[in-house]
Amino acid sequence: MGEERRRTAADGDTAFRRCVVAGGAGEVGRMFTDWLLRSGAEVTHVDLAPPGAGGPAVRCVADDIRRPGPAAAAALAHADLVLLAVPEQVALDAVAPVARLLRPDALLADTLSVKSRMAERLRADAPGVQAVGLNPMFAPSLPLPGRPVTAVAVTDGPAVRALLKLITGWGARVVELGAQEHDTLTAVQQAATHAAVLAFGLALGELGPDVTVLREAGPPPHRTLLMLLARIVSGSPEVYWDVQAGNPHADAARRALGRGLERIGQVVAEGDEEAFTTLLGQLRDTLGDQHREELARACAQMFASLP
Repeated sequence: MGEERRRTAADGDTAFRRCVVAGGAGEVGRMFTDWLLRSGAEVTHVDLAPPGAGGPAVRCVADDIRRPGPAAAAALAHADLVLLAVPEQVALDAVAPVARLLRPDALLADTLSVKSRMAERLRADAPGVQAVGLNPMFAPSLPLPGRPVTAVAVTDGPAVRALLKLITGWGARVVELGAQEHDTLTAVQQAATHAAVLAFGLALGELGPDVTVLREAGPPPHRTLLMLLARIVSGSPEVYWDVQAGNPHADAARRALGRGLERIGQVVAEGDEEAFTTLLGQLRDTLGDQHREELARACAQMFASLP
């Protein structure tokens, strides 16, 4: 690479001058496209969406990333970064054809919510390609600065480090994990959390309370759950289905959640207040004193800000 291409975000520039975003018309693809454009990169979308969906600053190639035609192949061959912001099966199928077109110093990245299967495919079909999996742990509609982006460096190298440095320069908090570690953690962070909120919503439907009264008389924890429920059911069902069905550890997380409810119900049914106190003590130990105190303060601040 020339001296200009070696420069990174620390120098006020980006090492990624030419970028291809597959699935750039989607929400996650648009978010990364916007930030890459702000960093001075040229962005090409390879997408089945109609040309122009990425906006006037983006070159659009209407093509299937799994079977790139001449225009898409040319963009991939010149790219410093190729980002797969597409459904998992599309990304898996695209690894081999994309890898054959990439320059030796180019970077292949994905935005999948499950990383273990992609890591296996990359090691099998693109062993010499620098590759990193990214997972923004927030909805693309929210601002990026201050929010976590998990990163799984499958095949590490200078381009991986440059991209993570660039994302940190955008204001995100990059959290590096292994592929299996990522999937087990997100099963807890996303699958169990969403399942708990959805189960709360199903209980509302079964019990049939007046939602107006719930909102007027509800204490802060209840109102917070109502808001979480409203946000989830207002979103894309495909996103939340992917969280529950795509992660290989999600079923274990849901089963653990169910066992927790059963333990609480059993203790209460037996009238055992001492056992209930013991449960709360176990939960305090699970969090640890430092995290418990910090999180309790943050919760108090959140409740104080509720409308």
